[in-house]
Amino acid sequence: MAFTDRNSIGCKYAPPAPHRVKELFAATLLLALTAALALRAFVSLDALAPMVATLLFALAALMAGGALIPRNFARRATWFDVAGVLTFIGVGISILIEPDQMVRLVTLSDQPE
Repeated sequence: MAFTDRNSIGCKYAPPAPHRVKELFAATLLLALTAALALRAFVSLDALAPMVATLLFALAALMAGGALIPRNFARRATWFDVAGVLTFIGVGISILIEPDQMVRLVTLSDQPE
């Protein structure tokens, strides 16, 4: 009765249990918050929101790139989830950016530095 023996049925690609996803997400958001607070001292407040949105997009790209590493197959879906949430937060912050702020970042000023 080989068909009743469940030990021979090996499931190689069973979805693993989430492994420290909350900690990864919290650490990434804490890193983004720390970087935003550090950037406040170096850039004007008009440029802070675009820089934070760009930082979140870059962190999301790093998370998605980390999910594509072949040895990280077991945690791929959870890393993609964290990357998706970071992208969503970045889009939410970029919605709050006024067009005047973007124009001031792109145009050249007449004032010497």
